This record gives sequence, structure tokens and C-alpha cells, in this order.
Amino acid sequence: MEEQERQLARVEEMTPARFNFFDKGQFEVMQRVSNLFAHSELVPDMYKATDKQSEQKAIANCMLAIEISQRMGASPLMVMQNLIIIYGRPSWSSKFLISTVNTCGRFNTLKYRITNKGKVGKIEYTDYAWNDQQRKKVAVTKVFDGSNIDNLECVAYTTEKGSTDTLESSPISIALAIKEGWYTKAGSKWQTMPEQMLRYRAASFWTNAYAPELSMGMRTDDEVRDIVDAEYEELPTEKRVKKEIDNNANKEPLPAEEKKEEQKETSESNPLGAQKMPEIFNNGIESAE
Repeated sequence: MEEQERQLARVEEMTPARFNFFDKGQFEVMQRVSNLFAHSELVPDMYKATDKQSEQKAIANCMLAIEISQRMGASPLMVMQNLIIIYGRPSWSSKFLISTVNTCGRFNTLKYRITNKGKVGKIEYTDYAWNDQQRKKVAVTKVFDGSNIDNLECVAYTTEKGSTDTLESSPISIALAIKEGWYTKAGSKWQTMPEQMLRYRAASFWTNAYAPELSMGMRTDDEVRDIVDAEYEELPTEKRVKKEIDNNANKEPLPAEEKKEEQKETSESNPLGAQKMPEIFNNGIESAE
């Protein structure tokens, strides 16, 4: 019990006070610190004030990176060097995420268990191919022949400090990588360094399951590259409104429309315009006959 209390106290000491955007004094201090980083040669280009990037934007990027570093209890420079923007989305490098878990003070060092499950064999997977008629990529089912490829499986595991319970990630295998389309992507590192990619992906899955606050809900850079987004079609406003009207319009005629149809049929059958002749004229005609 005393050991757990000492460990918790150490974790609290390692966790710095968070930056408050709405405190005027803190905000001015953070602006000066961010300005220092923005004019440093050690930070990546997205944090530098250059001819291509304004000083205001560079300072804003630095300030957000510093705020993230304070939440994680990490060095601001380390966060800047390992926060990678891919397709407009922020992501972490896998090595940084693993080091964050190992140094957070809550868990023991992450370990990996790799087993060989035999050959992969033939596996069906979904790929996206260009369709000339639809003018976009569509899902296509293909068969991957992995008869000569070992189906390696990796599980990341560790224990929480002060506990003997083993915390394991979901198993990540080569067969799973093929089904998800990670292995078959052009230039995929899954084909050249499968064991390393298995470790990276297992560590990411472990963090998402047991310590998502360390990753701030962001994926690793290799995960973002592997993900295939569904294709969508952006319609102009007029076409979008017309499409919604066509899809949501009533398929059955309304009562008022049915009444108009009946009146139209009556008027066509009656040359006098659907006006009923008074009864007195009908009687007079019959008497004359």
C-alpha cells in the first residue's frame, strides 16, 4: 500500500500544471515561449516562421503543441518532432507513442509476444479500384495468395505498476493486415518489415485500449497511411437539393391531386364542362318527347 502511494506521488510530481488559455498572464507568457520556438532551427518546418509560413501561424502551432505536451507530461520539443500531419490529420510516430507509455510512470515496459500461426493461405480482401462508368473508386473483392507467407501474430502486453494483472492488446496478425488492406497497399512496409509493423500496430491497439489519454485520441502515422477512406461525391448545392427532393418526394398522389384527376376525367367525358343539367330541364325535355 505504501509503495503504491509513493508511486502515485511520483506521478503527480511528474505531471506539470496545465496551461490556461483564458488566463491573460499565462497566455502572454505562452506567446513569448511559442515565439522562441518559432524562431528556432530545431523545430520542424510547420512550427517555424518562414517566408512560406507567417509568424502568427507558426506561433499558433507552437502554442498548441506546448499545450499538448503539458497534458501528456512530455517535452514540447519532443512533441513537435513526433507530431506528424498526414492528409491534414495530426498523428504520432509509433516510436514516440511506445516511449510515452514506457515513461509515463503508470505501467511497466511494453513487451511483445510473436507467434507463428502457419501459412496465411488464400484470403479474400476488399480493394478499391477506379470505375470509368461511375467516375470514382468502388469496392472490389479480391483474393490474396499467401501460401508462402508466414501468418505471424503479435500481442503487446505489460502490467500496471503495483499490480500483477497482465494487460494485453488485441492480437495483430499478417492475415488481419491483408483483410484490412494494410499489407496490399502500394509501398506498404508490411511486406518488407512485417515484425516491426506488427509491434507498432499492437502497441497502438494496446494504448487505445488501456491508456487512450496518452495518445490524445490520435492514431499513429502508419495507421493513418493504412486507412482507406470511403469515396464520396461532393454535389453542388442545386444538384444536392434536387437529389433530396427526388429521393424524399411523395411517391403516391395526395388526396387533392386525386380529386383533380377525377375532375379532369369528368370534364373530358362531359362536353359541357362537368356541369350537371338542372332537373327541371330534364323533365321538360322528357315531356316534350
